[in-house]
Amino acid sequence: MRITLKKEDFNKIYEHALNCRPEEACGLIAGEDLEDGTREIKKVYILTNIDHTNEHFSIDPREQLKAIKDMRTNGLKPLGNWHSHPETPSRPSEEDKKLANDSKASYLILSLMEENSPVLNAFHIETVDDVKSVRKEDLNII
Repeated sequence: MRITLKKEDFNKIYEHALNCRPEEACGLIAGEDLEDGTREIKKVYILTNIDHTNEHFSIDPREQLKAIKDMRTNGLKPLGNWHSHPETPSRPSEEDKKLANDSKASYLILSLMEENSPVLNAFHIETVDDVKSVRKEDLNII
């Protein structure tokens, strides 16, 4: 899967993640799946991690519902979520894999491990024969 993300949306995610350190930051992504197979992110939602920890996140359910309503109002499709790893690499942790239950979602993970060198990657996670399968997606920041 090829995913596009606008530079200003990357910056929005990055700034919020920096402000939330040492906790994980989180949110949703919305847009559309194009005929050529590209997944185009058109809107990024900044939401609250109600767990307030650096090891995992839980999205505030009221904020999530508000974001979903906004997606519907604007004709956008929910594409997945994003979260930060304040101290670890940009790859799904065991906890991330365990909690990934939507095989249609893209999971964006922003690592803040290296000072001033954020790394954002996208992943597809699904269960195959009771085992979580992780595949990196092609993320292009435009």
